[in-house]
Amino acid sequence: MEVKLFLGMWERKEYTDIVNDGSYSAEHVRDMGAKLCKKITQYLEIKVTKRNFKNSIEGGYKQHLEKASSSQKKNIEIINPTPGDELQSDHPAQQNHNPFIPFNGRVEEKHLFFDREREIRRVFEILNSGSSVVLIGEEEIGKSSLLWMILQQAESLLKGKRQPIFLDLNLLHNESQFYSDLCHEIGIPESKDYQLTRNLRSCKILLAIDNVGKLTGEGFTRQIRDYLRGLAEGSNAPLKLILAATDSLNNLFKDSHEQGNTSPLAGICQEEHIHPWDEATMRAFITNRLANNLVNFTEEEIIQLIQESGGHPRKLMQLCYRTYSRYVESLQ
Repeated sequence: MEVKLFLGMWERKEYTDIVNDGSYSAEHVRDMGAKLCKKITQYLEIKVTKRNFKNSIEGGYKQHLEKASSSQKKNIEIINPTPGDELQSDHPAQQNHNPFIPFNGRVEEKHLFFDREREIRRVFEILNSGSSVVLIGEEEIGKSSLLWMILQQAESLLKGKRQPIFLDLNLLHNESQFYSDLCHEIGIPESKDYQLTRNLRSCKILLAIDNVGKLTGEGFTRQIRDYLRGLAEGSNAPLKLILAATDSLNNLFKDSHEQGNTSPLAGICQEEHIHPWDEATMRAFITNRLANNLVNFTEEEIIQLIQESGGHPRKLMQLCYRTYSRYVESLQ
């Protein structure tokens, strides 16, 4: 059981995911986890909890390595979380997995998500006031990851319980697929138009739509935007919307101007602009990822990373990943 708990806490899993076979009660598993943390605390002489489990153990190992003699270092082994759980070489650089991953795609793990506390706070202020919201920012600025994290925090920060639903329009190519996927995610019979309205009467949904600009493409009409507005109008509406777009909704949906109107979605969504990271945030990100790590970047490298990334989180992650990899390769 201690081995299960150790490996599970190392991978930052919840207790219910570590032991889910019904052999122990949740209370007993938590108690055993607390006792294991206390045991490791006494051994490392560093306060170890489930929340800081991995960082504390890596920090304790680093201290131990610094104190060890050259002959002792040759005999030290560390668990490296790689597929197959193989033990790695005794070289310090090989004992550290690259902390700048994932470096592509949406970040879905809370412990890997960084910053954007102000934006999250603002989004929930807007939602709790009764409005819907659109996140506006250039490509690869982190809107998809932010959308996902907002849904993860909805249960604790949203006034009035709503079921969180995430739809990525890059994966949907027409209105039929949109309605089908929406009904599937909510868990109601597949329907559209009036029948869907009836099916949603008893529902309260927080609907996040990524890449909403795709609604201008072939297979979509203005009707779907009018319909979404109708379902989201009013503080007690079935839907509350969080949209992600690269430009304001009025600029994205030009057909509204042809009819002399504003975009139907723009009329109910307040804008929240997502800006690139500033220098202080980028430095904090790099420091955070390299904490308790045997590799450190030079000041010159950090300045270059900041300049080349331009404050784009994904680009900064990619550049840091390559920089870290060069350190490892040079020490092998």
